[in-house]
Amino acid sequence: MKFSSLIFANLLRKKARLILTVGSFAIALFLFAFLAVVRAAFNQQADVASADRLISRNRISLSESLPLSYYEQIARIPGLAAVTHFNWFGGIYQDEKNFFPQFVIDPEHQRQVMPELVVQDDQWQNFVHDRQGTIVGAKTAKRFGWKIGDRIPIQNSRYGPLSTWDFNIDGIYHSQNPGGDETQFWLQWDYFEEKVPQDFKGKVGWYTVKLDKPDSALSVSNAIDSLFDNSAYETKTETESAFAASFVKQFGNIEGLIMIIGSVVFFTLLLVTGNTMAIAVRERTGELAVLKAIGFSDRAVLFFVLAESILIAVIGGVLGLGLSALAIPGLGSALAGMLPPLNLSATILSIGLLAALLVGAVAGIIPGIGAMRMRVVTALRRI
Repeated sequence: MKFSSLIFANLLRKKARLILTVGSFAIALFLFAFLAVVRAAFNQQADVASADRLISRNRISLSESLPLSYYEQIARIPGLAAVTHFNWFGGIYQDEKNFFPQFVIDPEHQRQVMPELVVQDDQWQNFVHDRQGTIVGAKTAKRFGWKIGDRIPIQNSRYGPLSTWDFNIDGIYHSQNPGGDETQFWLQWDYFEEKVPQDFKGKVGWYTVKLDKPDSALSVSNAIDSLFDNSAYETKTETESAFAASFVKQFGNIEGLIMIIGSVVFFTLLLVTGNTMAIAVRERTGELAVLKAIGFSDRAVLFFVLAESILIAVIGGVLGLGLSALAIPGLGSALAGMLPPLNLSATILSIGLLAALLVGAVAGIIPGIGAMRMRVVTALRRI
């Protein structure tokens, strides 16, 4: 740039102020990236949900069960390709912090309903014939260093007194869908049914239905719910994406909270940067007047002020986003189980940088216009 030396000289005039302002941008952009990643992680499950699957659960609450006897009645409804059932297991591996989703599955129909979660055939056959067998998602296996053949103890107090359930890892599944869930832990229905107290036998958490075609989602969901109207266990059937979205809402209005925090952060950053640039212009009133006096145009003066403000934003933004790119993978590992997988995408980085540029431009525009409109004679009197 033709005037780059002048712009950098002005930036470095007050080094402490520059460092603090750039630091404010860096912290704000790091926080923005982390919040955006958390929001994307919570929404990811709904985004990757299949359009041809329905979830049928107890109308009262997801924590309430449904009878296993509903399976045959649901399977006879026209428009269904396959039906399976799940139970939430909710055990603890070594420590409560080691959370990962554990499901009791129906091995006979699991792969028909969830074909995108792929297990090698030989591993699946070993699982089917092993009452204590389990299939583990690739990410969970990597997280704990598990391999096929390992024996895993899981403590559980959800179904009766605290007891230890032992499982053999017979297989590891991978998701064919980008961003698909590879954190689950599957155990067999027969082993579960055998060990739980009588009060829990013959009850499932929810049914997952695979449709012949996605267009029939509404008619099939209405047919299922109508079938059990006025029964002791009424159902609520919805698409998999709607179910995932409602599950996220149990954590509260995550998206709204993130939007509020993000807006406050950027508004505060705008005030800080605007105040910094206003002080910088006021300190250099005489210099700007001299520039005008020797022939620099009003637009050139505006350009100098805007360039400084935007450059501060770019430096701070790049530092903050760079820090987030380094820190978020580590934070994701540390928070594994408490939050969904955290992935910092190029889209989030691009939006963050654009937001920083916008804040820098807006913060510099008002002081810049003031400098542009400044009368040379009036300004020189202050020297």
